[in-house]
Amino acid sequence: MSGHTENVEVWSGKDRGDENFPVGSALISPALRPHVHAYYAFARNADDIADSKDLSPADKIARLDIMEAVLLGARDTGSPSATRLRESLARTKVTPTHATDLLIAFRQDATKTRYETFDELYGYCRYSAVPVGRFLLDLHGESHECYSSSDALCIALQVLNHMQDCAKDLAELDRCYLPMALLNHFGVRIDDLRANRETPGLRRVFVTLLDRIDRLTQAAIELPEIAHNRRLRLESAVILGLARRLARRLARTDPLARRVALSKLDFASSSVAALRYFWQVA
Repeated sequence: MSGHTENVEVWSGKDRGDENFPVGSALISPALRPHVHAYYAFARNADDIADSKDLSPADKIARLDIMEAVLLGARDTGSPSATRLRESLARTKVTPTHATDLLIAFRQDATKTRYETFDELYGYCRYSAVPVGRFLLDLHGESHECYSSSDALCIALQVLNHMQDCAKDLAELDRCYLPMALLNHFGVRIDDLRANRETPGLRRVFVTLLDRIDRLTQAAIELPEIAHNRRLRLESAVILGLARRLARRLARTDPLARRVALSKLDFASSSVAALRYFWQVA
């Protein structure tokens, strides 16, 4: 890694505006927004390393290790986003665990391309998605009582993203997050994901996943009710509404035929529907 001492990061060109759901949006307090952006930048850069088509698995892991070393203060250079987040965490006193947990998932992405069961998939989500919600809760000084509902929402968002990108993940990274046991149960072959339309068996896979997502969003419904920070209540309610809208769209649209995505109208409608949580007394 001697050639990567200055900067190990590989930026894909994606930023917060390319994400499905709000990231450090105007709903978050202006005082906290820079800290959310620092966390996002760290996650984005680590994800870009894990998803690089040009790096070997060993190089990806070595780069992610350097990001962690910089974040934890074991080295001074090599990852500007880790340096920025380290400074942010020092000011906010939020644990770095929510960032190092993400790196566990990204290291896994460097080497693991198939998930056999729902337990394996949820285990991945525990590190790829759950830390994001927990970071936001801790940043806002919320009780760990909120963790359970936040975890459910974050896992739902991650699985929705896997459904949206199932064809792209396979084509570009030879990666499939859809549980193999579920595919096998409905007689679906991996190659079915390479077609330009879903098979009846694949639709059954999607319906089963959406049923899981529905249960997860039901478990998440209390989050905007029990969080104390008004802005965070509003943000979580908006995201929950968007997750449900995306799930409904995936229920009636083939993600192999075209990418199923949210619109500006979805964002506006979910924001209006969530306003009641801003005035609610937690």
